[in-house]
Amino acid sequence: MMEFFQQLLDYKFLSNALIISIVVGIVCGTVGSLIVLRGLSLMGDAMSHAVLPGVALSFLFNIPMFIGALATGMVASIFIGFITKNSKTKSDAAIGISYTAFLALGIILVSLINSTTDLYHILFGNLLAVTQVTFWSTIVVGVLVMILIIVFYRPLMVSTFDPVFSRMSGLNTTLIHYFVMLLLSLVTVASIQTVGIILVVALLITPASAAFLISKKLHTMMIVASLISTISAIVGLYFSYVYNIPSGATIVFFAFLIYIIIFALTKLELFKKRGQQT
Repeated sequence: MMEFFQQLLDYKFLSNALIISIVVGIVCGTVGSLIVLRGLSLMGDAMSHAVLPGVALSFLFNIPMFIGALATGMVASIFIGFITKNSKTKSDAAIGISYTAFLALGIILVSLINSTTDLYHILFGNLLAVTQVTFWSTIVVGVLVMILIIVFYRPLMVSTFDPVFSRMSGLNTTLIHYFVMLLLSLVTVASIQTVGIILVVALLITPASAAFLISKKLHTMMIVASLISTISAIVGLYFSYVYNIPSGATIVFFAFLIYIIIFALTKLELFKKRGQQT
């Protein structure tokens, strides 16, 4: 363990990976809390897959990755809303149709530009191969997302817990929904290098779900989820580096372990309370 911390100081790529882990952990925990409370977990899965064509187009036209990913992510969100409102297609079916189609299109585009290595890293992440461009773009996107959440915290909170009151108060709930989708697209872009497109939804949902078990307020849930996500990312980075295993899968697995531990502890506490009552 001490050797690992010494190498953090000696190797810039490792310290960059640690910083990215912390940033992505905080952002995923915060946005994931909104996604879980708003019942948009499946939508998060769809959006994480829908950005792949945009990433592929970014490689093809040599533009920043987040621009292409953001564009296709928002197109997918609008497409899902459109076919849900204008046909008999159920919302879950619309999400399934959309994200599989966008994922397939993305894989086709990546294969056409002959970039199978990049495809693997995009799908599953490669935290230990963070470039300077990726490093700074992730930092910028992460800071932007946190600023947007802080500025619009109150309408986000009100619309999350009481959509009916939000509409009666004059809040545009449709606009807020697409704003959350925008945040989700940005987080997906920020997390691509860390856990990849396939696993980013787990880093969004699992820590937030664990935090939901022990939190009673939105801001508390966001803080706890960010902490769980960050711990998972740092521990995953350590084991990924030491044992040369995929970083994304390792991070997600540790997030799952933390969820199981919290779930077990809450159940144990519930059993104790019932025992005391009887």
